[in-house]
Amino acid sequence: MAKKKEEAAVKPAATMLIFQAPDLPTPKVNPRSGKLASDEQPAAEPKTKTRTPREKPQRQPKEKPEEAEKEVGSTRVEAKRQRRRDSRDNSRRRSSVTESEFLARRESVERTMVVREKDSRIQIGVLEDGMLVEHYVAESQGGSLIGNVYLGKVQNVLPSMEAAFVDIGRGRNAVLYSGEVDWEAAETGNQPRRIELALKSGDQVLVQVTKDPVGQKGARLTSQVSLPGRFLVYVPGGNMSGISRKLPEGERQRLKQILKNTLPEDAGVIVRTAAEGASEEQLIHDVERLQAQWESINSKVQKGKAPLLLHSEPDLLVKIIRDVFNEDFQKLVVSGDQALATISEYLESVAPDLVERLSAYTDSEDIFDHYRIGDQIVKALDRKVYLPSGGSLVIDRTEAMTVVDVNTGKFIGSGGNLEETVTKNNLEAAEELVRQLRLRDIGGIVVVDFIDMIQESNQEMVRRRLLECLSRDRTKNQVGEVTSLGLVQMTRKKIGVGLLETFGETCDCCQGRGVVIHEEPRFKMPEQSQKDKPGKKKGKDKQPEVVKKVVTPEQADAFKNVVNKIAQAAHHDEVEVKEPEGKTEILNAVLDSLPEPTPKAKPKRRRASSAAKAPQGEAGSENS
Repeated sequence: MAKKKEEAAVKPAATMLIFQAPDLPTPKVNPRSGKLASDEQPAAEPKTKTRTPREKPQRQPKEKPEEAEKEVGSTRVEAKRQRRRDSRDNSRRRSSVTESEFLARRESVERTMVVREKDSRIQIGVLEDGMLVEHYVAESQGGSLIGNVYLGKVQNVLPSMEAAFVDIGRGRNAVLYSGEVDWEAAETGNQPRRIELALKSGDQVLVQVTKDPVGQKGARLTSQVSLPGRFLVYVPGGNMSGISRKLPEGERQRLKQILKNTLPEDAGVIVRTAAEGASEEQLIHDVERLQAQWESINSKVQKGKAPLLLHSEPDLLVKIIRDVFNEDFQKLVVSGDQALATISEYLESVAPDLVERLSAYTDSEDIFDHYRIGDQIVKALDRKVYLPSGGSLVIDRTEAMTVVDVNTGKFIGSGGNLEETVTKNNLEAAEELVRQLRLRDIGGIVVVDFIDMIQESNQEMVRRRLLECLSRDRTKNQVGEVTSLGLVQMTRKKIGVGLLETFGETCDCCQGRGVVIHEEPRFKMPEQSQKDKPGKKKGKDKQPEVVKKVVTPEQADAFKNVVNKIAQAAHHDEVEVKEPEGKTEILNAVLDSLPEPTPKAKPKRRRASSAAKAPQGEAGSENS
């Protein structure tokens, strides 16, 4: 019984748990129909017209025009920092040159320098495997200002352009951008690096020319002076040193140890490629000579008054020998006694180990004709360049950039598929392109339109070939990636005038545009073919052929006798005969008395059908 009571006590608790449900809303039921109110559709209410007041649109405030973000400092300085960071990242990716690669690069190309002195003009050509790759003219480039150091006077400062115009005593004012200002020497304190805070009108500033004036643009200046020598470049006031990356790693380490002991603390140097194998005494002598030049410049600054020339670079001949001629050249051939003496004197004092490579040209034939330099210059002045395989390059220069188009031309390949043919043509075009850039001295932005390649490996192969050929170019350059359109964008530093400006001048008629503009519209009529000419059309009336009357001497004598007989008979018969008056009437009477010549009949053209029917007719007559 106790167990039953316990179960009865437990059951009500379980029942309570079962019927505990959440509170739900009770559905409403219509008492008339007995259906749920949610199931019945509501009756349509009568429509009543109600006027809703129109809401007036709120006037939105006028949007202010977008303004460019303003930098706190100088945008040119920031851009220069960005370029330095990019070049530093690229140099880290680049692997150092090994000794074997350095020697292979030197031995793979045979380099020769040719110098011609003629009519007080010096021309220098650099040949690689017999092909002209660089050309210099002393007469046109002898007045170059690059490398000269001046004490200039600031004429005007433009904060919005971040530039200052400086008078250096050369007529047109030169321009100094904020990115080329030596901010360590300019005492601006904690203020931002703005050019209007560093320079003012009337200030004297020490500057060096980095680019010659071109067209309407003046010379470009920098206040970071550097003095070039044979083995290194001396940078007064610099706190960093660098060594050319074209040297092998072992040679770079040797030169670095030498510079630690010999380099002054208040200057920096940049070791050039020509310093390969140079002894410690040669490097010390070069540093001391350049240091003496800098002290001489400082003494002139304290005594002189702007504008004033403080230091000028040597003439072009010595400058090219100093900067270009090194161990990579097998020989230096000179035509001209004065040029030979100048080069020999310079090499004996600076690089006596290269004197044995100097030789004089004594043949009667012109030295440029002997090495076929003149023919290559003429081809380089043309717009279209033909490749050995049959392709071509079309080089067009514009105000902003130089555009190069690559064409296959007559090159059809030697088997394989289209991708292989296009890749071979592009590889050959890349080599010739670099040669044309160096020979024509093209600078600025260069866009190359290679023929489209599908595979990325082929695109990278063409780009590597382009970089390999550009490693021989001593002018600073930078190459971008191949775009989706097959274009390669690159930049090359523009220093002096190009080959086209040296040998050519702007046309006075078209001002270099290549077209002549007229005041009235000019329409060209379409050329008419031989079939469309009016005289050749069928169905038109032909003009009657004029038959000329010809009088032979025999006919003239016979006519004369007839006239005499008629005159005598008329005289006896006293018949009045009117004689012709004048030579014209006599000639007309003679021509009228002559018989009319019959024109020759033209032979009729036989048709093929008539020619084929003729034998059948003859056969039929024979049978009959």
